[in-house]
Amino acid sequence: MEAFFGAATVGIVFDKGVVITADKRANWGYTVISKTATKILPITENILLGSAGVSGDFQALSSYLIAETELFKYENRRPITVKAAAQLLSNILFSRRYIPFLTQTLIGGFDEDGPHLFSLDLAGSLIKEKYAAVGTATSLVLGVLEANYHEGITQNQAMELGIKAVRSATRRDALSGEGIDQIAISPKGILKTTAPEK
Repeated sequence: MEAFFGAATVGIVFDKGVVITADKRANWGYTVISKTATKILPITENILLGSAGVSGDFQALSSYLIAETELFKYENRRPITVKAAAQLLSNILFSRRYIPFLTQTLIGGFDEDGPHLFSLDLAGSLIKEKYAAVGTATSLVLGVLEANYHEGITQNQAMELGIKAVRSATRRDALSGEGIDQIAISPKGILKTTAPEK
């Protein structure tokens, strides 16, 4: 099943928010089906979702999560917290454990308790992290993150580290590549950037 999760998707918590960085290649098995795939989406004004896996499943899952977080906001008259959105995503994934969404996900953002990042597998296992990676390039990326992450990392440093980590993975992982997308989210807003693979 590993061939379904071709990607280098990285999440990093910085002092005031979260940045998610991902390559742009989408594949089915070992066939490249897109060189411009979107693997990161804003879910709310303060929450991002990143993925590795089947693009259609990521799109369906993100649409479901967007609808549920909007419903929460209207019913409760307040935005959902990052932890609650992560738990909601975990519940959605667990409810589909017998016919799962073929995607590994990162969900992160900020709320009144500060920045948060969670990684989830197919069955909804929820793990809080300071940095995380999903996809076939995970083992390549984690070494870069472990060597360079530090407490109090700034937004610019986190963005540079995300690009460095994904770029290093695309050099060795045949299922990742075609450039880099990045979204940072903090109280200042959402910042979207791209970078070449080289």
